[in-house]
Amino acid sequence: MAEYDKLSEVTYNPKVRSWRFRVKLHRIYPFYSYVTNSGPYYNYILADEDGYKMEMTTYGDYENFRGLEREEGRWVEIFVVEVERATPCFQPTSSPFRLNATRCTQVRIIGPLNNRLFFDFKSIHAIPRMHWRDLRYPIDTMGVVFNTEAHLDAPTGPRMEFYISDNIDHQIKCVVTGDQAYAFRDGLDHMSAEGRRQVIVVLKMWRVWKSMSYFGPPDIWLETEGGFADFRFNPRLPEVEEFRQSLLNSDTYVQKYGVEGLM
Repeated sequence: MAEYDKLSEVTYNPKVRSWRFRVKLHRIYPFYSYVTNSGPYYNYILADEDGYKMEMTTYGDYENFRGLEREEGRWVEIFVVEVERATPCFQPTSSPFRLNATRCTQVRIIGPLNNRLFFDFKSIHAIPRMHWRDLRYPIDTMGVVFNTEAHLDAPTGPRMEFYISDNIDHQIKCVVTGDQAYAFRDGLDHMSAEGRRQVIVVLKMWRVWKSMSYFGPPDIWLETEGGFADFRFNPRLPEVEEFRQSLLNSDTYVQKYGVEGLM
């Protein structure tokens, strides 16, 4: 049985390239070099079976990677890859390191490890604990959707604005842009058509934005960023069910009559 390195155990040593990972291609998005006027190249957001995430970048049209940009969501094995320190600007993951694929890097598609919807909640952010200092990397959270507004014909591009709240009435504004705005609208309409009065949305890898205020701390909100943000409505996950039960238990009717009274 092959032994794999964990992304969380990666260390920086330029002489070591014999890393061996088994990871999921969690997100893939292209970028162009404005210095050399070339591209597209690709950034891969990798996630291992422990839920730890790290970025990997390709800077060339490498034969081993041709077509891999169309395999988002697949599990792969990656061998012989370089480790670099992550840049101090906005990072798509919280890891202090990033991977750099070269012509020598080997990649092979493998079967999925499990059939669970791949969401990692080990670092999920509670709404009242979100802070503008979280600007450097994406965060994950969940909440009940309310006060939704559609601005699909906006001059700056389509967007959907909405709020999410937790089980103790904390709330935060969220903005989904681009093609994901239409997907959000369609998904929410589908939930409404099914008669769902309470819709829980799980947000993955959303970015914190802020605007300065002269009368208090900065205002913050969540927004999709770059193309690797994601969301799901009412996913069947244990963490979501636990959150749903906490909503029921915080309801005054449930506190008086019990959960069975709502069934």
